[in-house]
Amino acid sequence: QLSCLLKMVTLHGIPKDLDSYPKDLLLFLSPSDYAATGSCRQFVVNVGKANVDVLPREAPQRQQLLQEALACLNIPGSRITAQDAEALGWLLCELPGEHIRSSGGVLLKALSHCGSFVPEQEEAIRDVLSSGNTTFGPPAAWSAFTLSQLSGLIPALDPQLLQQIPK
Repeated sequence: QLSCLLKMVTLHGIPKDLDSYPKDLLLFLSPSDYAATGSCRQFVVNVGKANVDVLPREAPQRQQLLQEALACLNIPGSRITAQDAEALGWLLCELPGEHIRSSGGVLLKALSHCGSFVPEQEEAIRDVLSSGNTTFGPPAAWSAFTLSQLSGLIPALDPQLLQQIPK
């Protein structure tokens, strides 16, 4: 339905008031389509606030949106800053393991809202948490409060990491 609505809305070009339309509609556009009405960064922020469930996890549009968002934000390598992480919103949930590792603990709180991870992402999350080089410190120093902050990441933890956490 959204794809059909987008065709109707953009029949005569991209409308200048595109920001007033539902953010979910933007999932079917690209930053270059949006450029005529605003900055691509604003597009990324709006897409990051859209309902992620509109596109199935396997949908190629999700990876395409991520790649276009990374290009728009001028992220040349695999390191994501806290500012860019905030702009990406749910698109962070699509990041490959390399980006998660390179960004260290910066992404952990945001990633805890993702709901599910592919194995590559889980491994990267475990690597970052195991390093102890995060605001949470090493797993041996974690408390119940730490675990509540990491609650969305708990499914990504493996038995070796869990054994390091004090009872």
